[in-house]
Amino acid sequence: MTSAAQNDAAQPDSGVPAPADPTLGARPGRYGSTSLRVGAASIWLSLIVLLPLAAILWQAAGGGWNAFWAAVTSNAAVESFRVTLTISAGVTVVNLVFGLIVAWVLIRDDFPGKRLVDSVIDLPFALPTIVASLVMLALYGPASPVGLHLQHTKWGVGVALLFVTLPFVVRSVQPVLLELDRETEEAAASLGANNRVIFLKVILPALLPSLLSGAGLAFSRAIGEFGSVVLIGGAIPGETEVSSQWIRTLIENDDPTGAAAISVVLLLISFAVLLVLRAVGSRAAKREELSA
Repeated sequence: MTSAAQNDAAQPDSGVPAPADPTLGARPGRYGSTSLRVGAASIWLSLIVLLPLAAILWQAAGGGWNAFWAAVTSNAAVESFRVTLTISAGVTVVNLVFGLIVAWVLIRDDFPGKRLVDSVIDLPFALPTIVASLVMLALYGPASPVGLHLQHTKWGVGVALLFVTLPFVVRSVQPVLLELDRETEEAAASLGANNRVIFLKVILPALLPSLLSGAGLAFSRAIGEFGSVVLIGGAIPGETEVSSQWIRTLIENDDPTGAAAISVVLLLISFAVLLVLRAVGSRAAKREELSA
């Protein structure tokens, strides 16, 4: 009896189905688990992002195309767009340069207080924007302790936007710079390349996608910023009144449809800038991979 059981167990095919692998259904991307995750993510994205966007589009279209066009082409709206886009573009360019420098120092250099500086970079994310405006007013207002009176000037608006948008570039570049292959730089140096050539030919191409991504985020934040500029800017029409402040004026004047129209224009500009910069960054990343 025992011998027969042993012979049956030794046969390669006993006709009994093998037990199922208990880990099969738990593997990522298998059967219902992926669908469940995608469904949950889609529902959350719809509730938090898509529905509010649909609501603002619906409100902007409430008065018809003529009302929408009149709202976004009025003199006050056009002037607010001009001020907003001009200052935001300048702020983005400045942050591209100095954000890269700050990220470089935090990754490549060692100095006392480095961790403190690294933590301070995130302060604009945590600080309420109206507090940032109060800080700017105390520092650059009429009683400026440093002798700079920037209240009610474009420079004051620019400084406030620099403060709130700097982390986007720094935090976008830092991880890529941290993972950058130092051996490639050393190889280029051994072949006689100077620091300028190494930076332009080796380092910058690798950082370009993250730089563009950070620039897009910084620009999008700048054109929609309100709290940090509300006190230092003063909302002078044609001078310091950005589009977000014009939206507030429309709301106070009981014109929600016009405010929604201006908001839609800002959303479209932000989306277009992010889309273009990320497309350029993706192409640059592909070229970098092919050259590697």
